This record gives sequence, structure tokens and C-alpha cells, in this order.
Amino acid sequence: MMNTKLRKFFGAMFSRKIVIFAFVVVVLFIFTALFAPLIAPYDPNFADFAAYLAKPSGAHLLGTDSYGRDVMSRIIFGARVSLIIGVLAVIIACAIGTFLGMVAGYFGGIVDDVINRMTEAIRAIPQVVLAMALTAVFGSGIKNLAIILGVSSMAGYVRMMRGQVLSIKQSDYIMAGKLQGNSNFQLMFKHILPNSISPIIVMMTQQVGTTILSEAGLSFLGLGISAPTASWGSMVSEGRLFLLQSPAFALAPGICVAILVICLNMLGDGVRDALDPRLRGEI
Repeated sequence: MMNTKLRKFFGAMFSRKIVIFAFVVVVLFIFTALFAPLIAPYDPNFADFAAYLAKPSGAHLLGTDSYGRDVMSRIIFGARVSLIIGVLAVIIACAIGTFLGMVAGYFGGIVDDVINRMTEAIRAIPQVVLAMALTAVFGSGIKNLAIILGVSSMAGYVRMMRGQVLSIKQSDYIMAGKLQGNSNFQLMFKHILPNSISPIIVMMTQQVGTTILSEAGLSFLGLGISAPTASWGSMVSEGRLFLLQSPAFALAPGICVAILVICLNMLGDGVRDALDPRLRGEI
């Protein structure tokens, strides 16, 4: 039974060639991030001032930066930073937002009002602006940036989960659970959450790309990952000053950000197609 469901899920998910292509590209980026020390030809932080802004060559396939560091090696290690921050931030946003949305939708009343007002206050501020403000207060770094981006993007999960709970909590099986003596939190985590998780999974898949883009934007502005750690956003920021001398210095990491974000969004569309029975033609 489980194997049949998995086959149907992956069959629907990979029914389009563009989703298969996106999946392969994302897996390649993940593989690159995991095995960066083995793949990178040089230490990403090794400065060779004799190779200042070297052109692409056999020794340096994408040239070097303004400190003589190998651009390809820094891009490879930058993939690790972007994916770690993107995934951690989405997990944090999903965990906090899903719990708050579930509590707001299930209990209603003043609890719902307080959580809704807090969510609206967060949504009123653009995510990047809120992340910039929090970064200025708490500092940068991978851990801080993941928490900040997670907190600044959790409002969408709160609203999504609240709507799911409101449509489920009056169902017959929830009433039956209450009559059996299940506590509120047992009903929330054993019955409501499993039956409302599908749109949350889709949202998580699509949110990873947006979060990576936000991290790149903050690093570009100098508020994200600090030197000398390799980050795609900071590489673009440094490289824009040398676009005419060494175009690959800025363009290569920018292209990597674009490709990864686009492929993650296409993969999210595939997950949505697989989880939505209306798109599978079952309704």
C-alpha cells in the first residue's frame, strides 16, 4: 500500500520533464555542497596576490578574485553556505509558524487574535527589511542568519496552517477524538497536523529558494555572511566592482543563485502537483 502511494506520488511529481531537470540540478548542488572539500580545486580562503584578478585558465577555470582566491572553489563552498541557511531557515519558519497557526486556529478567541495581530505586524514589514533590522541588532553568521530569516518568514506558515485547522477542526473524526477523551494537543498533533501538512510541505519546498535569494541579498548588502567565508551574495557584491576586468568573478555566483532558485521553485511546483488530488485528476 505504501509502495503504491510512493509510486503514485513520484509518478505525479516527475510527470513533467522540466521537474526532472530541476530535481537533477538541485541534487547536483546538494552533492557539491556536501563534498565541497573534495571537489574544490583550491582552499577557498587561500589568497595568492600574484594571481590578482587572473583570467579564466586551466589553473583557475573561472579566474580569481581581487585577493587571488580561486573563484570556482569559493562558488563550490558558497553552495554549502546558501543551502545550509536556506534549509535551516525554512525548518525554523515552518516549526514556529505551523505550531502558532495550529494553536490559533484550534483555540480561537483571544489566542487567535493575539497570534493574528503578531502575524500581521510581521507581514506588514517586507521580509528583507525585517531581516536587515534583525541582522543589525543580533549580528550575522550562519546560525544567526538562519534564525533571522526563519523568524522573518514564518508569517506565511501561520496563516496557511490556521486556515487548514479552521477547515478541519469541525470534522467528524475530530469530534470522535474528543469523545474518546483525547486532549487538545493530542488532537492537534495526531489528527489535525497529519491531515493538513500537504500544503505546508509544498510551501517549504518553494520557500527554500526564496530564503536563499534573501540570504544572497543580505550578503550583497554586507549584512549577511562576513568575510572571509565564501557566500554567493558577497561574491557578487565584491565582483561588481571588477565587472570589466573579470566578468566571471561577479557573474558566475549570480548565475548559480538564479539557477538554484529557479530549479527549487520548479521542484516545488512538482511537489504541489503530486500532493494536490485536483491536479492529479482524482477529483
